[in-house]
Amino acid sequence: MAGLFITLEGGDGSGKTTQSRRLTAWLEEQGRTVEHAREPGGTELGLELREIILHRRGYMAPRAEALLYAADRAHNIATAVRPALERGEIVIQDRYLDSSVAYQGAGRVLDADEVRRLSLWAAEGLLPDLTILLDLDPAAGRERLDASRTRYDRLEAEEQDFHERVRAAYLALAEAEPGRFLVLDASEAPEVLAERIRVRVAELLEAGSR
Repeated sequence: MAGLFITLEGGDGSGKTTQSRRLTAWLEEQGRTVEHAREPGGTELGLELREIILHRRGYMAPRAEALLYAADRAHNIATAVRPALERGEIVIQDRYLDSSVAYQGAGRVLDADEVRRLSLWAAEGLLPDLTILLDLDPAAGRERLDASRTRYDRLEAEEQDFHERVRAAYLALAEAEPGRFLVLDASEAPEVLAERIRVRVAELLEAGSR
């Protein structure tokens, strides 16, 4: 059976990690083999790039940032995601190329089409079977972050207008590709979100088994 590639997207504090863990646990209960991935930092090399991208002090040129994300993506897809998919596993990944379009394209005000082309080149054209967008007002996301941590990474620490641009870009991406995206209101209870995600994933699994 072919593998299934599922990505979770959304602004900071939207609950991506919580939902990816819930989905992984549910799939494993069904007897599925799940590979969990993330960007940046899903590989040993990725961890080094993640430290540079998110925690390096001082100014980083937006194009340099976009290229570092692309480097992480290229290595992650080649060494972790594609091999798992070829084994017929389900890959659940926190963030993928839509994050680059939203954060580096809209947030950093780079050309979104150029960022997307760079990301697709890095990933050799691989698109997810399903992208779950957890949509949340940036102010609510910041409240969640404030309640759970004392240190912010470089992107989390950006101003409100940056995160507003990111949210708008995500919603535009989802509108352009409704067949790939499942858009959910991330202010709803985690268990409600988890059930809606399971329903969509179950549909994909059933379709793939025919």
